[in-house]
Amino acid sequence: MCVSSCLRCVAVSLVALAIVCMLSNILLLLPELKFHFLLEGHVTREATWATGLWGSGFLVCVCVCVCVRACVRYAMCVKCHVLCDTCGNEKPCQRSGMSYVMYSCVCLLAAGFCCLVSATGLSQGPLCLYNTTSTPTWGVPHAGYLYNRTLWSGVCLEPREVVQWNVVLFSVMGGASGLQMVFCGANILNSLLGLILGKGLCNNKVCVWSHTVFYGLILSNTVLYGLIRSYTVLCGLIRSDILLYV
Repeated sequence: MCVSSCLRCVAVSLVALAIVCMLSNILLLLPELKFHFLLEGHVTREATWATGLWGSGFLVCVCVCVCVRACVRYAMCVKCHVLCDTCGNEKPCQRSGMSYVMYSCVCLLAAGFCCLVSATGLSQGPLCLYNTTSTPTWGVPHAGYLYNRTLWSGVCLEPREVVQWNVVLFSVMGGASGLQMVFCGANILNSLLGLILGKGLCNNKVCVWSHTVFYGLILSNTVLYGLIRSYTVLCGLIRSDILLYV
């Protein structure tokens, strides 16, 4: 049916985006790919909240798995009504459909919180060792330098290239969680239409909506490919900087 077909497309994209968010958050916790900054507490506050790990990552993956199971039960129940019309009691169908919508809302909230934290970390700037009027100190420099790219390399002394590191990774994590919000919102709307229209779901215009979401997912995969390319470029830059430093 249309709802379950839409969910299959959404689920694959959500899991892929969840992996991107988890990788981004892990790298944010490891500036210069070194553990001692994390152990010493010299990591950006928004990164230590780990919303990309437990929010847009683990929680979204768990909810997607539960949603798939609920949608399968809902699709089987609706199919029973459509084919034989002998199920009699529609309450199991409604319960499965509502649980499916509820877990989709949890995914939406988790992705939204991760996107908000990513935007905050992007606007505040990283925690680093920077020069003050007296001596170098650990903290968050004034955010005005973030709008001038030529100042990025001269503000933070340690970790090296931490401004570029944070900007790229917070942008990737925020973009991925933002896409998750769009998919979850579209999925919730599609599911509510399925609950409202019931038996006549695929005889109505909901299928048009599902196909629109499907083509939107194809476009999103292009965006996801761009995010993965950003990872590759960033890792190449960091690796070359480390080799030059050594």
